[in-house]
Amino acid sequence: MTPPVPDSLARLARAEAAGQGRYREFGGVERFGPLVAAHAGPDLPVNAAWHDGGAGLTEPDLNAFETFSAARGERATLHVLSHAAPPLLPLLRARGYALDHVLHAYTHDLTHLPPPPDLDVREEPDPDAWADLAARGFGAGSEGVMRVNARLTGTRRLVAGVEGVPAGVAALSLQGGIAAFYSAATLPGWRGRGVQTALLAARLHLAARMGADLASVFVTPESGSERNVRRAGFALAGARLTFTRE
Repeated sequence: MTPPVPDSLARLARAEAAGQGRYREFGGVERFGPLVAAHAGPDLPVNAAWHDGGAGLTEPDLNAFETFSAARGERATLHVLSHAAPPLLPLLRARGYALDHVLHAYTHDLTHLPPPPDLDVREEPDPDAWADLAARGFGAGSEGVMRVNARLTGTRRLVAGVEGVPAGVAALSLQGGIAAFYSAATLPGWRGRGVQTALLAARLHLAARMGADLASVFVTPESGSERNVRRAGFALAGARLTFTRE
C-alpha cells in the first residue's frame, strides 16, 4: 500500500506552484496542467516550473511548457516534491529530462516557536539596499535574482546586525498559510556569529504574526544551512527534485 502523503508536503507543493504567480510582473507566468511556469528575466535560477502535486501531467502539457521555455532562451526546468515524483519519472525520462539536483524540504509548525533572536534583526524597507547586501552574501552573479526577489510582491526583507553592522539577510513570503523562507545569506566576515540562527528565529516569529501556521525552507543536504534549520526546530518533510531537459 502506498503511504499517505503528509498534508504539509501536499500543501507545500500547492503553495510553491501558486507562488510562481508573483513573478508575473517581471516576465511571463503560465499554467500547463499541474505545472506553473515562470520567467523573470534572462538566465535567472527562478526560471522554472513548479509541479503543484496534482495528477494529470501530460505530453501536451510538457510540449507547451518546453515551448514556453525555448521561446525565452531557457532550458526546460521543473521542480517536483518527492511525494509527487514517482508516477512522473517514466514520462520525464522519455522526454529527455534528467535529475539535476535535490534539496531537502523542511517545515516548522508555528504553534511552537524558538526564543526571539539574540541579535538585532530588522525589516529593510528599501529593496535595492537589501538586494545589495544579499548579493554580497551570495557572491558574484547573484545580483539579478536578488533584485527580483527583493521586489516580489509580498516579500518581507530582513537584515541581521552584529555590533551595529549588517551581517546577514533573509526573506520570507506567505502563500496558502505557509511562510516560505528563502534568500538567506551571511555576509563575509560574520560567519559563525549566530546570524542565520537569529534570522530563522526572527522569521518564525514574524510568520506567526502574519497568520501563517507553517513555515518551509529548502536546503542543500548535509550543509550548514541544514544543520541550522534542524537546530531551529524544522522537521524534514521530503525533498525538492529538480529536473532539466537535456
